[in-house]
Amino acid sequence: MTDPEWFEPWFQGESWDGWRTVLKGMFAVPMTDDERTFFRTVSERDPPAEPCREMWAIVGRRGGKDSIASFIAAYIAATFLGQDKLRPGERPLVMSLACDRDQAKICLGYTKGYFEQIDLFSGMIERETQTGFELSNGVDIAVATNSFRSVRGRPILAAILDETAFWRDESSANPDVETFNAIKPGLASIPNSLVIGISSPYRRSGLLFSKFRDHFGKASKTLVVKAPTRVLNPTIPQSIIDEAMAEDPAAASAEWMAEFRNDVSAFVSQEAVDACTSPDVLERPRVDGVKYSGFIDPSGGSSDSMTLAIGHSQLSEDKKRSIAVLDAVREIRAPFSPEDAVAEFAALLKSYGIRIARGDRYAAEWCRESFKKAGIEYRPADLSKSEIYRDLLPRLNSGEIDLLDNQRLISQLLGLERRTARGGRDSIDHPPGGKDDLANAAAGVLVYLSSARHQPVGASMGVYSWGGSIKMLTGNTQHQCDGPITEGELAGGFATTIGRY
Repeated sequence: MTDPEWFEPWFQGESWDGWRTVLKGMFAVPMTDDERTFFRTVSERDPPAEPCREMWAIVGRRGGKDSIASFIAAYIAATFLGQDKLRPGERPLVMSLACDRDQAKICLGYTKGYFEQIDLFSGMIERETQTGFELSNGVDIAVATNSFRSVRGRPILAAILDETAFWRDESSANPDVETFNAIKPGLASIPNSLVIGISSPYRRSGLLFSKFRDHFGKASKTLVVKAPTRVLNPTIPQSIIDEAMAEDPAAASAEWMAEFRNDVSAFVSQEAVDACTSPDVLERPRVDGVKYSGFIDPSGGSSDSMTLAIGHSQLSEDKKRSIAVLDAVREIRAPFSPEDAVAEFAALLKSYGIRIARGDRYAAEWCRESFKKAGIEYRPADLSKSEIYRDLLPRLNSGEIDLLDNQRLISQLLGLERRTARGGRDSIDHPPGGKDDLANAAAGVLVYLSSARHQPVGASMGVYSWGGSIKMLTGNTQHQCDGPITEGELAGGFATTIGRY
């Protein structure tokens, strides 16, 4: 970083001193007393006595994370001399992983720039590929998305995990943990291989938080540093951070001060969802005599998916509880024709004997008219999305839900976040960049099936007289008190029964 023939042109000045000290700690390079003092402020530990195999930098935005990660990638790739540790023809990989290829390409672009502008590296790029480039010393540099499927089968010289706190993959409930575990075997065959995690913090869960919890401030072989933006990049004006803190203290504390958010938490636990999921049950056929309900999460067809969930209510095996059962889900991903989506959903609803369905209040009039033409009455839900999720949680936790084994649905449920606003009001929604269309439809039908406030659409509730007796209907269940009966007896007896519903 200080050699003009190497990387010094990109790391000039005192503003990079903090990062130089962090890297001295990572590679066990001797430090001055001042550097040791600074290192303790960002790691809460003494410098490691030997080089680390993992380094996790929890740093505020614009703190220089991508610049440092690309510098390490270029240096390690250019100086690799361990071909004798590999099988003939095997090429080690320096990979940059991010939530999407555009994000990963930021680091790749910086890395490629070093090989194009440093004379000592000139001519090392032999071939460019769709995902990166190949070097003359047998090393490949490439980008990939945060999928555990994309990192298998290669010996890995260095893995850069970019913005791990924000990784999302709807085919995986824990893409950060699963991707990290998939990388480990590729690291094992190359001595001194590295994992470099760089991210601003987010909620207090996931891989980044677990690394912080288990290794920060401890004499571990895994180095974790945590620093606000200006500690590692003092060129960022303090006024920008002050304005952000005034506007939204919770968000700014994470983005600029590198503090994990206390106002955002995981809404549903993995254990609760697993306990409510029927393994290998992808869909349940219609059963004669069972009354089904449907819930629709509509979309205009340009960006969000349009989803449908169908379910029914049944007694538990011990006959003491009512279980809301999810029978079928459908998702039509954008772009699509809304008219075609309505026709498809209407056909599925009718196949389960459903003529009335609830749905999200989005574009309610359009939905009413479109489904009416298809022979389905569409009733907008009187609960908001957050209220539906709120009512779903106790039913999940108490095991009064029976879910399908649909990984996309499960991933969306596990990705839901509870956010507490400054006024103390909670909201429940998908994370930034995430989706919850399937979760919304499934939660809607399950909540309305089991809610104490709402009976399934199409069920009746009322009291009427018939042949000298009083009967009450709640859903499909009839309760009877033979007459003659007084008003007080009616109030006392039936009110108890009504209360259960």
